[in-house]
Amino acid sequence: MLPDYGIDSYDIGAGFGHFGIAVEDVAKTVELIKAKGGKVNRELGPVKGGSTVIAFVEDPDGYKFELLERGPTPEPLCQVMLRVGDLDRSISFYEKAFGMDLLCKRDNPEYKYTTAMIGYGSEDKNCVLELTYNYGITEYDKGNAYAQKQLKVFGGKVTREPGPLPAINTKITACLDPDGWKTVFVDNIDFLKELE
Repeated sequence: MLPDYGIDSYDIGAGFGHFGIAVEDVAKTVELIKAKGGKVNRELGPVKGGSTVIAFVEDPDGYKFELLERGPTPEPLCQVMLRVGDLDRSISFYEKAFGMDLLCKRDNPEYKYTTAMIGYGSEDKNCVLELTYNYGITEYDKGNAYAQKQLKVFGGKVTREPGPLPAINTKITACLDPDGWKTVFVDNIDFLKELE
């Protein structure tokens, strides 16, 4: 994450749900987080209606993380959950605009929400979007936790505006989805070297 100097808190809004992190031992990870003074929002246990062991934790800035127990993986970031106002509209957007596939859709009338997992491959091996529709809610506050915008609001100076990275062969596509979520797709990971 890129820090905004002089800003010590953000409004993350109500629309962002959580990041999913795959770990080999949720119990051990939860104990480590507790020992370091971290906040556990949901103690470990199986996911409702399934067998995957999960827990929810929160970082000091209020971002929530779902820990999912899985075998060794080279990429532990496994999901991002966003709340959406129209689930079918969002599914259609990600399928048509980005070629993602609907992996599964689960309705939970008891708690009044429906989720859809969407991505480029099975959720046990790939990072996926978890789109969540809460019954009757069509719009969410996105907060103000976008770094560049905050820098300018508080008088900071951006020394490099977003755009192409000419020193390397990198293509960047940025867009807003129908709910206003900002997404950037990068087709060459070497761009990180340019940012160092």
